[in-house]
Amino acid sequence: MTPASKAPPPKAPVRKLSWNDPGVRAIVYQALALAAVAWAAWFLVSNTLHNLSARHISTGFGFLDREAGFAIGETPIAYTAADTYGRAILVGLVNTLRVAVIGIVLATLLGTLIGIARLSRNWLVARLASIYVEVMRNVPLLLQLFFWYAVITENMPGPRQAHQPLPGVFISNRGLKLPTLQGDALDWMLGGLGLAIVVILALAHWANKRREATGRIFPLTRWAIGLIVALPLLGWLVSGGALTVDVPVLRGFNFAGGMTLSPELAALLAGLVTYTAAFVAEVVRSGIQAVDHGQWEAAGSLGLKRTLVLRLVVLPQALRVIIPPMTSQYLNLTKNSSLAVAIGYPDIVSVVNTTLNQTGQAIEGILIIMGAYLTVSLTISVLMNWYNKRIALVER
Repeated sequence: MTPASKAPPPKAPVRKLSWNDPGVRAIVYQALALAAVAWAAWFLVSNTLHNLSARHISTGFGFLDREAGFAIGETPIAYTAADTYGRAILVGLVNTLRVAVIGIVLATLLGTLIGIARLSRNWLVARLASIYVEVMRNVPLLLQLFFWYAVITENMPGPRQAHQPLPGVFISNRGLKLPTLQGDALDWMLGGLGLAIVVILALAHWANKRREATGRIFPLTRWAIGLIVALPLLGWLVSGGALTVDVPVLRGFNFAGGMTLSPELAALLAGLVTYTAAFVAEVVRSGIQAVDHGQWEAAGSLGLKRTLVLRLVVLPQALRVIIPPMTSQYLNLTKNSSLAVAIGYPDIVSVVNTTLNQTGQAIEGILIIMGAYLTVSLTISVLMNWYNKRIALVER
């Protein structure tokens, strides 16, 4: 048969529009739903703009360029009352991020230890860990924050009677005062510390590959401690700059110099960490128990100690179960940090509240808070989902 004699391909049947067609009904329903959402959004926006106009309240974010005129108790970055509202809100955001990062690290460490302790063969250790989890999970976080703030502020002496557990370290109701390093060599030392972290991560990756290929365990902990100490010290020697220790000194009714961990920050971290660690402990415990018991027996038959079995065999497999719910706990800790306003810590909620009280820009202020928490939460989710995908099993 020649190509010319081939039959033409059959034409696709013409689809008639009919209400009995499920595809047509689906398109109509989706169009109606989209129209309803668009109408609701238009109604809310137009009604809000009309009410603001009737009350002669200006809209927009132009107020961010105006002078703030109020002080902030804790400023990780440079800030004065003469700076703009935008700068003040940035300080509040940095304070929130500082609490979130430190809290996530500490809650992960404490929760992991408690979760492992719940599975301990020691009856007392397991029961104490269980009591901690049940108590912390069933007491509201806000009450825990009030408790820690009262413990730190009311049961601590004033600056003149401050406790001094170590030279240059003072504990009082004004917070924890610590010595700090100052000088031109500090930047070199921080650079050395950053380099040490990069080298440690590279060593950890190489050590895992080496262990998988040869079965030999590399003493990573010793090398990590040595690098963290040696590289900053090398940076100080190479810089040749001066390095001084700024020790806190009592002057009048308070201390001058050094670094301060305020009672508000300490209470907030204590509450968030102890509360979230209880949930992290349950996540870790359930993840470990999800690993088949035969893994313990197989590793034990090779002569490995129980701690090595847990670290090298069980926990790597449990991570695939632990990471998804752990992401939720990290997000909860970040969002729960908004309760800082109850104990006077200047996070982004506190700073924006002061801003909108002065400017009257309530809607813009709420949008800023929502946008900040949404951005931080999505960033955490993206990072954790990337890590979860990286450690997931790949089917062949």
